[in-house]
Amino acid sequence: MDPLITRRALNRATLDRQFLLRRADLPVLDVVERLAGLQAQTPHTWYTGLWNRIEGFKAADASELLENRQVVRVALQRSTIHLVSGRDCLAMRPLLQVVTERSTRGAFGRQLEGVDLDELAALGRSLLEERPMTFAELGRTLGERWPSHDPHALGQGVRWLVSLVQVPPRGLWGRSGPVAHTSAESWLGVEAPPMTAAELVLRYLAAFGPATVRDVQTWSGLTRLAEVVEGLDLVRFRDEDGRIHYDLPDASRPSTEISAPVRLMYDFDNLFLSYADRSRVISETGATALRGFMGTNVMPRIILVDGFTAGDWTVTRAKGTSTLNIHQWEPIADLDAVAEEGTRLLEFLAPRDKHEIAVFDHPSKV
Repeated sequence: MDPLITRRALNRATLDRQFLLRRADLPVLDVVERLAGLQAQTPHTWYTGLWNRIEGFKAADASELLENRQVVRVALQRSTIHLVSGRDCLAMRPLLQVVTERSTRGAFGRQLEGVDLDELAALGRSLLEERPMTFAELGRTLGERWPSHDPHALGQGVRWLVSLVQVPPRGLWGRSGPVAHTSAESWLGVEAPPMTAAELVLRYLAAFGPATVRDVQTWSGLTRLAEVVEGLDLVRFRDEDGRIHYDLPDASRPSTEISAPVRLMYDFDNLFLSYADRSRVISETGATALRGFMGTNVMPRIILVDGFTAGDWTVTRAKGTSTLNIHQWEPIADLDAVAEEGTRLLEFLAPRDKHEIAVFDHPSKV
């Protein structure tokens, strides 16, 4: 019988691989690749994700990588925007294109009927390589060729058919800009062999394992990965509900006795988006609290205490003072540790402001 792995053991293994048990003394690019990318749906909050994981992290280091084209923001896993290295962008995109195809056909398939997709891809690529454009600009220009079709659908069709990166200054620390796109190939100017499904699974397990087949599929957006996973040289565990988890044979699985430090996570952190069963980090109280955010169009910034969800945080700014607001989902025993980490976070986010900490219960969410 497969050996048992407890929820706490899954928690500690995951935190270790996500650099959340201890910050890594590694270059930003190495961390981004070892995490197989960070979800970067917003232009800037992912910087906090790197701050949580890298000792002495400076936002300018990541911003410089983005400006120098060593990392990019591109639609990959789950057809969502991820920050990845240029190498991973080119390697992952051909494999994950089917995920964007599925979502685009579901949302815009009817509006794209009658459009020659090869022509759409070629024209869209040509336009964006000539000059980066927003989807609104691209759609209007494509509409000159297909005047009877919805411009937004035409732009989204190009997003599916061509690997598009968001170009700076969008995403640079302390700066902003339009959501303008060009092709990954022209922006990066290099080639990389496409990644296989087996290679993607191994990258996932290195960053998120141990995990089930459904977990891998949730993270990637791919389907029918059972045969791929079962064909790899992996170890197996059985969790407390009887689910089979796979892992790399030589991967680190720390003792459950190791304590986990407080972490103030950003709103789209892959720690919470990359599992079919999120109970390895989300407590029952946390699951109830998160349901309270459904329909609000708000992704909470979650507080981890001893590796599990305990609340969320926000920052408000007024008259030169930044206040970190701690919203407890359940009573937090060591509020001092949360406040200390919150102060360090404010020093990163708003170094020139005065800093304050406010603590609130969160009855509406629990």
